[in-house]
Amino acid sequence: MFGFQRRGLGTRRLLLSVLLLAVWEPASGQVRYSVPEEAKHGTFVGRIAQDLGLELAELVPRLFRLASKGHGDLLEVNLQNGILFVNSRIDREELCGRTLECSIHLEVIVDRPLQVFHVEVEVKDINDNPPLFSLREQKLLIPESKQPDSYFPLEGASDADIGENALLTYRLSHNEYFSLELPTQSKQTKRLSLKLKKYLDREKTPEFNLLLTAADGGKPELTGTIQLFVHVLDINDNDPEFEQSEYKVKLTENAAKETLVIKLNATDPDEGVNGEVTYSLMSIKPNGKLLFTLDKNNGEVRVNGTLDYEENKFYEIEVQATDKGNPSMAGHCTVWIEILDANDNAPEVTITSLSLPVREDAQPSTVIALISVSDRDSGANGQVTCSLTPQVPFKLVSTFKNYYSLVLDSALDRESVANYALVVTARDGGSPSLSATASVSVEVADVNDNAPAFAQPEYTVFVKENNPPGCHIFTVSARDADAQENALVSYSLVERRVGERALSSYVSVHAESGKVYALQPLDHEELELLQFQVSARDAGVPPLGSNVTLQVFVLDENDNAPALLPLPLPLPLPGAAGGALSTVSRAVGAGHVVAKVRAVDADSGYNAWLSYELQPAAGGARSPFRVALYTGEISTTRALDEADAPRQRLLVLVKDHGEPALTATATVLLSLVESGQAPRPSSRVLAGGAGAGAGAGAGAALVDVNVYLIVAICAVSSLLVLTLLLSTALRCSAPPSEGACGPGKPTLVCSSAVGSWSYSQQRRQRVCSGEGPPKADLMAFSPSLPRGLDGEVGGERQEAGSNHPGQVSSIDSSSFEVYVKFFTIHFISLNILTNTLYFGY
Repeated sequence: MFGFQRRGLGTRRLLLSVLLLAVWEPASGQVRYSVPEEAKHGTFVGRIAQDLGLELAELVPRLFRLASKGHGDLLEVNLQNGILFVNSRIDREELCGRTLECSIHLEVIVDRPLQVFHVEVEVKDINDNPPLFSLREQKLLIPESKQPDSYFPLEGASDADIGENALLTYRLSHNEYFSLELPTQSKQTKRLSLKLKKYLDREKTPEFNLLLTAADGGKPELTGTIQLFVHVLDINDNDPEFEQSEYKVKLTENAAKETLVIKLNATDPDEGVNGEVTYSLMSIKPNGKLLFTLDKNNGEVRVNGTLDYEENKFYEIEVQATDKGNPSMAGHCTVWIEILDANDNAPEVTITSLSLPVREDAQPSTVIALISVSDRDSGANGQVTCSLTPQVPFKLVSTFKNYYSLVLDSALDRESVANYALVVTARDGGSPSLSATASVSVEVADVNDNAPAFAQPEYTVFVKENNPPGCHIFTVSARDADAQENALVSYSLVERRVGERALSSYVSVHAESGKVYALQPLDHEELELLQFQVSARDAGVPPLGSNVTLQVFVLDENDNAPALLPLPLPLPLPGAAGGALSTVSRAVGAGHVVAKVRAVDADSGYNAWLSYELQPAAGGARSPFRVALYTGEISTTRALDEADAPRQRLLVLVKDHGEPALTATATVLLSLVESGQAPRPSSRVLAGGAGAGAGAGAGAALVDVNVYLIVAICAVSSLLVLTLLLSTALRCSAPPSEGACGPGKPTLVCSSAVGSWSYSQQRRQRVCSGEGPPKADLMAFSPSLPRGLDGEVGGERQEAGSNHPGQVSSIDSSSFEVYVKFFTIHFISLNILTNTLYFGY
C-alpha cells in the first residue's frame, strides 16, 4: 500500500503544479505569489515585470536583478518575457521546517533610477513526506496480570509536512487482544496508546507481533509503519508511576553544560527488586540529538549540549521508569522543555547596490545604497534600530521592515569634503543590547562648479622701454578649486586693438605657465601705459573662466637726445643745424638778451630736463655773452666795446639729465654793429628785452607786448579762480560718499623749471581708514640741483606742491585732482600764450 502511494505522488504533484495559479496582491508595497514545493524547473510563478509596472524593454538596460538572502538560486526571472519561474528544487521542509507560513523574500533591484521592490513568494506544502517513526520496532513488556482496558503508551509517528498533510491516523493489524487508543487531547499532550481488550494468557500467547501503521491526511495519503513486539511477562503486577504524566520546564538558551533541568521521581508499590526503579530516555524530539542526559538512578535530567532558541524552541523528552522485577514493569512520562530566548545574536548589516561615486551636484533624496539588517533573536532581542554617523549630509530612510535606503540629505561640496566615511550602526532591543556596524566610504565626484580665481583683480607691471623682444615681464597665476581636468587652467589674451595694431603684436601669454612676454621692444614715447586682460579658463565641460587686468607701465630710458628747435632769428644759416646769424648793437648794456636757444627732449622726467651751457671760445678768450642754465637765453655779461670781435661764434651745449646724459650743440652767430648801423630789429628779438640804445619803434612794440601779456595773464588767472570756487561750491553741496579702498588711476604730476618741462608719473594710493573718508597722498619731488647752480639760477626754479625737496604733502583726493587739473591747464595755457606773444612779436 505504501509503495502504491509513492508511485502516485509524482502524478499528483504535477497536477497540483499545473492547477496552481500565481496570485499577487499589494500589501505594504509588496507583490505576493505562491508556488508549490517540489515544483519542476521552469514552473511558472508570476509575471513579475508586469506586476511591478516595469516595461519588458527596460529590464536589461536597467539591470533588472533578484536578490534573496540565502535563497538566490531557487527562483529566476526570464528577462525576455518578465516571468518569474522555478530555477531549482524547493523543499519547504528544508526551507522553513514545521513553520506554518513559509515564504521566500525577494528583492527586485533596478537601476537608472535605482528602485527596489519587495516580492514574497509563499511556498505551499504538498504531501511529500510520509509519517516516520523514530524506531523501526518497539518492544512492549506487558505482565499477564494486567487488567483489561489497560493502556500502554506507544511511540507516535511524526510528519514533516504541515496542515492536512500532517494530520495522522493510526491503524493496528488485526488481533483479538489489543486495540489502539487515539489521542483526543491538545497537541502537546497527544498520546498514542495500546489498549488491552481482555486478559492475557502468557502460556497461550507469550508474545505478539503487531504492525502499527500511521497514515497522513494528504491526497494521496502516505503511510509509515512500526513493528510492535509485545512480550507477556509473568506477574510483577505493579508499574512504576511518576507523580505527573507530563512535566513542563522553561530553560534559558545557552545554559551551561550539566545544568539541572528537572529531577523525576517514579514510585513502585511492589517490594524488593520489583520496587526498585531505574530511569531511561525513550526519545528526544524534534531532532533526537542527545542534548540532555538522564541519571538512571536518581532521575535527574541535565543539559548535555548547546541549546539554541533560534534552532529549536521546544523539546519533548519521553522518559521511562522501569522496576527490577522479573519481568520488570515500566512507567512513562513526558517532559516538555520550553527554551527561552537570550540576546546572544548581534544584528547583521548588509549593504548592497552602492551607487558610487556621488556627484557633488546630486540632488537631495538621491539613493546612495541599500541596507538590510537582521537579528536571529526574537521579541525585543530581535527588534533592530539603525542609525548613521552624525553630522553628515546623508540619512537613513526606512523602506520596509528591516530595510533602509541611504539617501543624500543635503547638498555636497567636494571642495569642502571629498570623501565621507560613514558608519551604519544596527542595535537590537535586548538588555544589554548588542550592535553591529558597517562602514561605507562615499566618494564625492567633482563637477566643474568653480571658475579659476586670481589672487588680485588687477596687477601693475613696470617694464623699462627698449626691452629685448620675447622677454618675460610677468607671470599670472589662477587657482581652480576643482579637481582633475576641471582644475587644469589655460591662459589667453583678451584680444583688443591698441591704436592701429592688435594687442597680440605687443604681448603674448603662455597657455600653461601664465608667463607674459613682450614680443617687441616697447617705446615709452610711443606707449606709456599698456592695459589689457588675461583670461584664465579651465578644461571642464562647460568651461569656466575669469579675467585679470594687467597695467604695464613702460618706464622711460634716456634714449632720445635733445632736439633743437629753429631759432627765432631773422637770418638762419642755411645748411647749419641749429645755427643762425643775428645782429647785435654794440650799444646794448649788460644783461641784454640777444638770442634764445630752444630745444625739446622726447623723454620724460629727469631724462627730459634740459640744461644749457656755453662752450668756451677758441683760444680761451673770455666771451661777453652767457646762456641761462635752464631757459637757453643768451644775454650779455657786460657792455660791448670796440675790442670785441665784430663776429661772435657761440657754441651752446644742450644736455639732458639722463644716465648717461645725451647732448646736442647749437651754433649761434652774432654780428656786432654800431648803433647807427643797426637795422630795425624784429619783434622776435625785442621780445627778449630793450637795450639803452633801442629806437622809439622798439619801445612802442615792447609796450604793446607787455599790455597783451598782462591782459592774457589776468584772463587765465580769473578763469582758474572762478573754476576753483565753482568746484568747491559743488563739492560742499554734494552728499558725502562712502570711502573706498583700492588702487587709483595713475596721476600725472608736473614739475617745472623755467623754460623746460619734465614729466614724472606717480601712482596715487588711496588709504582706507575707519575714522574718516579715504585720503590721497601726493608726493611731488623737486629736481635735485648742484649747489653751485642754485645761486646762478636764483629764482628761476619753481617747485610744485612742496616747500622742500622730497617733502610729502597730504591733500584731499578730490581737491587735489581739481587743483592739479586746473593748475596744469592754467600753467600750460599761460606758457603757450607767453611764448606765442613773445616770439610772435
